[in-house]
Amino acid sequence: MTESNRIEYKQELTDKLEKEVVAFLNYREGGIIYLGIDKNGNVVGINDSDAIQLKIKDRLKNNIQPSCLGLFDVIHETKEGKDIIRITLASGPEKPYYLKKQGMSEKGCFVRIGSASEPMPVRMIEELFAKRTRNSIGKIKSNRQDLNFAQLKIYYNESGYNLTDKFASNLELLTETGDYNYVAYLLSDRNGNSVKVAKYSGTNRVDLIESNEYGYCSLIKATKQVLDKLDLENRTATKITARERQDTRLWNSVAIREAVIYAIVHNDYSKEVPPKFEIFSDRLEITSAGGLPEGLNEDEFFEGYSVPRNKEIMRIYKDLEMVEYLGSGIPRILESYAEDCFKFTDNFLRMSFPAIEEITTEVEPQVTTQDKTLGTRGNDNSTPPVIPPVTMEVTPQVTPQVTTQDKTLITRENDNSTPPVTTPVTTEVTTEVAPQVTTQDKTLITRGNDNSTTPVIPPVTTEVTTEVTTEVRSLINVCDSEKSRDELKKLLNLKNDEHFRKTYIKPAIQNGFLEMTIPHKPNSRLQKYRLTTLGKEIKE
Repeated sequence: MTESNRIEYKQELTDKLEKEVVAFLNYREGGIIYLGIDKNGNVVGINDSDAIQLKIKDRLKNNIQPSCLGLFDVIHETKEGKDIIRITLASGPEKPYYLKKQGMSEKGCFVRIGSASEPMPVRMIEELFAKRTRNSIGKIKSNRQDLNFAQLKIYYNESGYNLTDKFASNLELLTETGDYNYVAYLLSDRNGNSVKVAKYSGTNRVDLIESNEYGYCSLIKATKQVLDKLDLENRTATKITARERQDTRLWNSVAIREAVIYAIVHNDYSKEVPPKFEIFSDRLEITSAGGLPEGLNEDEFFEGYSVPRNKEIMRIYKDLEMVEYLGSGIPRILESYAEDCFKFTDNFLRMSFPAIEEITTEVEPQVTTQDKTLGTRGNDNSTPPVIPPVTMEVTPQVTPQVTTQDKTLITRENDNSTPPVTTPVTTEVTTEVAPQVTTQDKTLITRGNDNSTTPVIPPVTTEVTTEVTTEVRSLINVCDSEKSRDELKKLLNLKNDEHFRKTYIKPAIQNGFLEMTIPHKPNSRLQKYRLTTLGKEIKE
């Protein structure tokens, strides 16, 4: 990979970092800066990455105007066995950005042109400043100044942070004149903002059967309440067939969580219109005010380019690990839903997620006899032989299909005894797999004048186990206790985080082999993973 309009390589941290950052903040697509890679794309690595990450955050916070907090991620990565740092930058909503010590001038303003960061012409600076968003909620004074933040402090404490007396300034909850802004109002313990969740019995808005309001409290608390409500409504739909039972939730849980967070974080609160969540019999609709952020088209939106409308809220949600990193939400939604689920207008964005078809009709298990030859009886006036029903012991969520593996019956000549009886075939299914048992030996044995009792065929027991991929099995084998994602990657000698998540972690959780220690906060920095009972059985 070479340098481009969105990628910049730096062998080490230099005093020109802020210049490159300003250029990407002023560029319509943002960009990425890698430290520890030279101009030719060769990985050279970087020493003491933790200390350098702290330096970068401090420099970007103090040396760039307007504030770019909430517009960047600083992430440690490993490539070719060496430590590197990736700085991801969103396109800023308050252009032009500039170096604080140089001011809003040609010496302080830069923009990305090709693979270089060039000084911004005076005319361009003036045009961008004239277009700068005046109704940013960070600049709007709250109509109430008697605000309390007990809930906000609790959430920060739970995430391992301790807010000081200067938290309002540090979190950008103040205007330039020192008053509480509209962001502070939304995050305070009591406010007039209310998020609605409505439920209808049909496919339109005629029959309202339930209406809930989550609000008049911190926006963070309202967000968690909406997530809990939708998780409750996201029931499991069951489809039972002759071969297996399939349990699937109405909507993909990860995608819905990302959609809820996106709608709340990127909503245009300057219009005083909160997001709306509506549940229909066939879909879930999420509507947020504001449409696409300025400077972002639909293609860029779907590719994950990030232009945060409310960077102050974005920064706080990242602190609380409710947002993982810039531009990750939409790509995750698109892993489960198509682009046509999104509808854009000038003033609104609506996401519509279809519910899966729910089928609850049960189908009786089918027992197939592949050889029903009962033999012939000479001079036999007895009733026809009777085959008792097949007995199945099945664990939940499995509907097995069983065929007879050994139906050897005895043919008697001149025999007036009771008909031969075949003992039940017992199948034990221990996992969610529909077993098939076929007849391997159908040889019928003929006896002469034999008055002995009918021989007994012992039960046939079939144990079926789930097919596990090589990657998932290797993950199961190294997970001997609660471990973080980095610990598991290190044990498996893996470097690529996205590959590890998609190929190892995700399928292991989906198949019930692995679980999170903090399931209600999947992106928590304290998150660890452990084997489930099924995972332990597979390992043994």
